Amino acid sequence: MKKVPVTIITGFLGSGKTTLISHLLRNNQGKRLAVIVNEFGAMGIDGELIRTCCENEEDIVELNNGCLCCTVQEEFLPTMLELMERKDKIDHIVIETSGLALPKPLLHAFNWPDLKPQITVDAVVTVVDAVGQATGEICNRELVQAQRLADDSLDHETPIEELFEDQLSCADLVVMTKADLLDAAGFEQVKQIITKELRTGVKVISAAKGVVDPGVLLGIGAAAENDLANRHSHHEEDHANGHDHHHHDEDIQSFVVDITVPHTPESLVAKCIALVKTHEIYRIKGFIDVPGKPMRMVLQGVSQRFEHYFDRTWKQGEERKTSLVIIGHELDEAAITLALNAAVSDN
Repeated sequence: MKKVPVTIITGFLGSGKTTLISHLLRNNQGKRLAVIVNEFGAMGIDGELIRTCCENEEDIVELNNGCLCCTVQEEFLPTMLELMERKDKIDHIVIETSGLALPKPLLHAFNWPDLKPQITVDAVVTVVDAVGQATGEICNRELVQAQRLADDSLDHETPIEELFEDQLSCADLVVMTKADLLDAAGFEQVKQIITKELRTGVKVISAAKGVVDPGVLLGIGAAAENDLANRHSHHEEDHANGHDHHHHDEDIQSFVVDITVPHTPESLVAKCIALVKTHEIYRIKGFIDVPGKPMRMVLQGVSQRFEHYFDRTWKQGEERKTSLVIIGHELDEAAITLALNAAVSDN
């Protein structure tokens, strides 16, 4: 029985996973791809963006009830078994994990007796935001260092730092995105930081705007489900020692803010940047209704870096509204909602 190959795309919030998959779908070289999109949050931004790149909506499955590493039994396994019922129409499956998911628990699931004979993990591809790593935005290194200096007991790594290392230690390929925004010296410095966390022989490539040859991403043949022992995991070590520090469902929040006051994309970005400076926000993304424009606008931001662009025309009967997903640590939802819905100053 021929096994269906699966590529797991992992990486921290805002690293560029969706952009990478969107490019892959538009340049699939005739491969019939099915995509599972897992998001941390109730509003499916990534799934909606990917759907615009896919010819058959049946091939996009969204799982929004928590990170896959925590919902393997309830969400992932039933979904994979459903896909296996039509595997004769699928050449390759791509899974986009949430930015907070641990890849190794997901790898374990591929050894489930009903799945293992039918499927193999072609590769774990870890996407890294090269700029965020260079500036210290990933893992909030400046904030963490300040906390350590203020409290001598905080000498251990934060859960976010451990998560990032786990995503790298599971990788069969690393894609460093936004590399075009760094100079050669800066890129090489980040690459050296990343390489220290990788297993021997794992290749690191660069990408801008998610452009990677599908032949590089697909067909690696790692059979990662058979190589679990070589993939280090903080989470498994903690669990073996009776500790569990992977509490992202408790420590990290995600909520949706509907914005009803008059605004422009520029005024929203300004508000978002101000909020990022005063709250531990990891990711902001959503859709904007621009008055007088027939097209929907996408807004995405990591730290103080934001971009916005039109992606498609609003559909007939579709509610036109501006909604943003906010993801971060110990956030004041009421204050953030109030700030985003405050009237824009004329000054």
